[in-house]
Amino acid sequence: MTAISKPAEQDGAAELPKTWDPGAVEAELYQGWVDAGYFTADPTSGKPPYSIVLPPPNVTGSLHMGHALDHTLMDVLTRRKRMQGYEVLWLPGMDHAGIATQSVVEKQLAVDGKTKEDFGRELFVDRVWDWKRESGGTIGWQMRAIGDGVDWSRDRFTMDDGLSRAVRTIFKRLYDAGLIYQAERLVNWSPVLETAISDLEVKYEDVEGELVSFRYGSMNDDEPHLVVATTRVETMLGDTAIAVHPDDDRYRHLVGTTLPHPFVDRDIVIVADGHVDPEFGTGAVKVTPAHDPNDFEIGLRHNLPMPSILDTKGRITGTGTEFDGQDRFDARVNIRKALAAEGRVIEEKRPYLHSVGHSERSGEPIEPMLSLQWWVKVESLATAAGDAVRNGDTVIHPKSLEPRWFGWVDDMHDWCISRQLWWGHRIPIWHGPNGEKVCVGPDETPPEGWEQDPDVLDTWFSSALWPFSTMGWPDRTPEIETFYPTTVLVTGYDILFFWVARMMMFGTFVGGDDVITLGGTRGAQVPFENVFLHGLIRDEFGRKMSKSKGNGIDPLDWVEQFGADALRFTLARGASPGGDLSIGDDAARASRNFATKLFNATRFALMNGAAMSPGEEQKILSAHFRTGELTDADRWILGRLEEVRAEVDSALDDYEFSRACEALYHFAWDEFCDWYLELAKVQLGGADAAHTTAVLAFVLDALLRLLHPVMPFVTETLWKKVTGGESVVVAEWPQPSGIALDAVAAQRITDMQKLVTEVRRFRSDQGLNDRQRVPARLVGVEAADLASQVPAVAALAWLTEPAEGFAPSASVEVRLSRGTVVVELDTSGTVDVAAERRRLEKDLAAAEKELAQTAGKLGNAEFLAKAPDAVVDKIRTRQQIAREEVERITARLADLA
Repeated sequence: MTAISKPAEQDGAAELPKTWDPGAVEAELYQGWVDAGYFTADPTSGKPPYSIVLPPPNVTGSLHMGHALDHTLMDVLTRRKRMQGYEVLWLPGMDHAGIATQSVVEKQLAVDGKTKEDFGRELFVDRVWDWKRESGGTIGWQMRAIGDGVDWSRDRFTMDDGLSRAVRTIFKRLYDAGLIYQAERLVNWSPVLETAISDLEVKYEDVEGELVSFRYGSMNDDEPHLVVATTRVETMLGDTAIAVHPDDDRYRHLVGTTLPHPFVDRDIVIVADGHVDPEFGTGAVKVTPAHDPNDFEIGLRHNLPMPSILDTKGRITGTGTEFDGQDRFDARVNIRKALAAEGRVIEEKRPYLHSVGHSERSGEPIEPMLSLQWWVKVESLATAAGDAVRNGDTVIHPKSLEPRWFGWVDDMHDWCISRQLWWGHRIPIWHGPNGEKVCVGPDETPPEGWEQDPDVLDTWFSSALWPFSTMGWPDRTPEIETFYPTTVLVTGYDILFFWVARMMMFGTFVGGDDVITLGGTRGAQVPFENVFLHGLIRDEFGRKMSKSKGNGIDPLDWVEQFGADALRFTLARGASPGGDLSIGDDAARASRNFATKLFNATRFALMNGAAMSPGEEQKILSAHFRTGELTDADRWILGRLEEVRAEVDSALDDYEFSRACEALYHFAWDEFCDWYLELAKVQLGGADAAHTTAVLAFVLDALLRLLHPVMPFVTETLWKKVTGGESVVVAEWPQPSGIALDAVAAQRITDMQKLVTEVRRFRSDQGLNDRQRVPARLVGVEAADLASQVPAVAALAWLTEPAEGFAPSASVEVRLSRGTVVVELDTSGTVDVAAERRRLEKDLAAAEKELAQTAGKLGNAEFLAKAPDAVVDKIRTRQQIAREEVERITARLADLA
């Protein structure tokens, strides 16, 4: 039998430390991968392309667990595809995060008593760029720490010159197509930030406020009046109507009439509108069109005046009342007092729990406000985004989330894209002296003397171009030709609507542009071919992680404590399409232990000569695995390896990371480490040593390559020692071996495991030392087709050959697939009779329960009439086995007596 050649430069286990210390090697390994260019994509290689763009984290931020999950899953996909021979581009970058970044720099200025106005727009923007260069790289080193295999040579930033050019290009094309317009509409307004903010930046919280019911009209009950209720009594200064339901007989006679406003020189008209719920409160609602979304719609339907009563800082303005200049919250108190002084307050409910939108960035309650803003007309864009999924151009995984996608894009409202900030992409509209407007493209010159619009674009506008702006659009670049459309977008289902929908809208808009012809021969009407949506990360109790709950986990803490591989394996093991995952320190600790288990197993194999050169698999196959000389254990582990390889491929192709990780974990720990390594120790001492080391090397090589995408650091360390290869990063992904699972060998191993487990259980019940060898005789092994496994059973169950005059004092009977094996033991008086009785009584109870259950089913005529014959036969077999077990255990108990 041919032995495996051991690479001359390899020193096996001697070069490995005694314990796995990820912190000692991870940084050096990662930098080595980058320096070797493993992650740098070559669009001219001719290999099939595979591309992912990283959802750009905010430049102000640091990695949280949601990022870590995203990045881990993308890294798993790209590392595997790289090993499969694809030309992989995983393109990184960061978002300029308009509001967040401007806020950070403004807070720094405030420390010195300065504001942005003290610098002026141009100098302030320069200060922001300085901050970005000095402090905006936190997330970059964190990505390195968790092992992100991104192409750093193509790192992008949404305010880079190239991406800014893409923004101006698409803005002009949308504007020229009539899809961008300016209008006065209701927006989410942040009085602290003094800008409109997006729906995504509004977080709703239940707060304790007040519900004030007050009276419009005459204080005489016999004269026209109406009672309305509000949680924001200050907005009554902007009321222009009271709405009632058209079918409400109580108020039908008042529709069309007016009531005087108590503080403002304005009459309040009563209108009939189907939006009103006549069963809620008094059935009459105040209408403030400029400060409430529902009221705005009512105002449009009834052509109501829409006076705005708040300035950009949230102060009352323009009402001509004593309340002008007051902060909105002070005015709330003072207006309520003024109404009460007139006897108009009917009822005050306090505290009154209700949901209030708050600015995610600044924390204060947002104010719905009528404001002149720039908008994208989304109807045709949203239709195209919806059709792309309906037509199968983009596939959403899991399919169960498609209805949420269609529910959003099929009912999308126009998108407010302007922000009242200084940091961001300035809107490329120039205003003339007489109110003229012109949109200036990236290669055009604005008219002399005209002024550029002061607003900047919503951050989501530039990030909506991310899949193609990062590859050089609007130019026809090699990256566009090769890698666009991208293969898959990986993100959480919680931003399906906000970011994914916007990328789809802009991607489908430019996809048909004859100037671009995105994607060359691959074609490109969509920005990505697949969208994989994972769930949210929750703590170990299933609660959503949040700062307020104090249950968040810093992924870098886990890297420091458990290693990057443990962080990644924990996240990937819990990730399934669309499903949330719960994690805690115990899960990370278990993953760390798994890495240690792999390390120790490989170290043992190397110490016993299990090594091979890269590409030597076929040589090993012909030299050992085809000879028919392998043991049952060898055939079993090789067959299981092939089954697991196929399972992992199937799972990862379907984005079922959890299923892939579970298959690898249980194979590596339960089968390879816990059983095969122990069996290998038996085989290494005899004639089977050569092919045992071959099997060890073969399995470890494939197992480490299969695990590499999830656990890159420990697998790199170990694979290079096993094979002497350059790097597992560029090793070939395991291919089908052609070794089918040997059913006979597998059954023998299963029977052996059961027999060993039962003997070990008996020993444990008897309090026998794990290493205390016990003389034993195995009866029935030939009939049970287990004779070949006797050495393994003896070694793993710590049994010895019986001497002359062997007199067993105890026995363990185990029913196996082909018969019963009795293990007779001479424990020389060490058997604990009481413990053995308890064990047998427990087994007897289980057998009697099984006998009763099967008897119940077989005695049920209705069940027998409906159940398939195969099911009934299986139950009859179970009943027979249970009956025999009851008889056997009962006899054994009698012997003990």
